[in-house]
Parts: sequence; C-alpha cells; structure tokens
Amino acid sequence: MTAPFRFPRFFVTNPSPCPYLPGKSERKVFTELSGDNAAELNDALGRIGFRRSQNVAYRPSCIDCTACVSVRVVTHEFRPNATQRKLLRRNEDLVVSACKPWSTQEQFALLQRYLNVRHPGGGMTEMDEMDFADMVEQTPVDSHVVEYREPGSNGRPGKLVGACLTDRQGDGLSMIYSFFDTQSPDRPGLGNYIIMDHILRAAAADLPYVYLGYWVKGAARMQYKVRYQPLEKLGRDGWTRFDPIESDPGAVGAAPERAPRTADLATILRR
Repeated sequence: MTAPFRFPRFFVTNPSPCPYLPGKSERKVFTELSGDNAAELNDALGRIGFRRSQNVAYRPSCIDCTACVSVRVVTHEFRPNATQRKLLRRNEDLVVSACKPWSTQEQFALLQRYLNVRHPGGGMTEMDEMDFADMVEQTPVDSHVVEYREPGSNGRPGKLVGACLTDRQGDGLSMIYSFFDTQSPDRPGLGNYIIMDHILRAAAADLPYVYLGYWVKGAARMQYKVRYQPLEKLGRDGWTRFDPIESDPGAVGAAPERAPRTADLATILRR
C-alpha cells in the first residue's frame, strides 16, 4: 500500500528590487522539495515553470509584471547554425564528465573567478565555500555537476574551464547554474558551448527538452537564450513555440538568472 501524496504548501516572498528591470520589484512563490515524492514534485513543477534551488522549487509571482517567461529548447529539432558549429569544433577537445553533486575547491575557485568578472558586487559573490557546497550538494532530485576540462597529461586531469549544476527530469535536463572561465583567449563563448553540449546530450539520451530558466523581456542579458532554436515558452495556453522577433534584436548576454538565497527561504519555511 503506497503512502498518500502530500499536496505541497506554497509560500510567497516579500517584494524586493528586481535584478533585471530597473524600477520593478520581484516576488516569488515557492515550496519545499522533501520526502519520497520530491523528484516527482520537482518534475511536475518544472513543467509549469518552476526552478529548483537546493530543496526549494520557486517561480516568479510578481504583482504588476509578467516579463519573466519560462523557456526550453526542443532538443530533437535543434540544428546548430554555422557559428554554433564552429564553437562546437573549437571545443571538441574538452573532456566532459557528469559527476555526482559533490563540491570541490577547484569548482569553487572557478565560480569565484566567474562571479568577479560577470557579476561583481552581486549577491552570489558573498558565498563562501560552505554556501557553495550547500548549493551543489543539497538536492533531493537526480542532479549532477557536469565538468568541462582541457585535455590532461601524464595521467592527471586537465584544467577545469566550465561546470554546470544540472538536474535530470523526466522530460529533459534542467540547467540550474553554469559558470566558466570567462578570460580564456583560446575559448571564447564557453557559456554558449555548455548550453549546446547539454542540448546534444539530452537529444542523445532521448530527452525532449533542455530547460534554460527564464527569458526576461526587456533584459539585455537574457536575450542570448533565443539563439537556441526551436525554443518553447510557457504561457496561459501552455508551452508554445517562441518567436525570437519578440525579443530585443542585437541584445545579447550570458548571465544566468539569480536564484533566491535558500537560507532566506528556509527562514520563511520555518515560520
């Protein structure tokens, strides 16, 4: 006899300044992922636009704004364009491995370098090694850290140049957070390469989607997501094809969305 499924309790954060659109405020609805049904709950919530941060699933629930839109790549129909094929060839020597979600000093050092260049002064720059370990290791679902290394020598692993905390869901891969070497003159575009590698790996595993998080209308640093076609977005009528003409042409970037600090959410959950 199976245990009854417990319907999750949802909570709402207090409004705070939006990190993407000046003058706007953000608010999130969230629930705890715990128990034997955590993976199933995460899968179900992922299909309706939720993201995971440690043992919390969240999505925007802003009072006067709907700019954040969940997007996912249709993996079996993805065909890299000429620029993307060139990027794949440039990095085909990288050694890629999917590791169990266990943090390392090498990963943390790479994250710090990434944040200092891409997000100086951002909230994540305050993370210490324990915070990073929590981000990686506190997962109730099927998660991996996908590492990207340069070729090694003399039996030693090569330099770590990229990593992505990735969840495997029932219908695809969800890229939780990626970071990489932003200053390698020989490997520009590593962030884009990591996305394409996930798309190709998902297709090879017969997984139909790669979830990229939120595209934010009007936020230049979110426009890079429209490069990966075909793309679907979540709206009132469910998932539909995303028309890149709706985005801001020419506005590109490579910054992932900011997840809520789980420590703050945990405090709310205890109330």
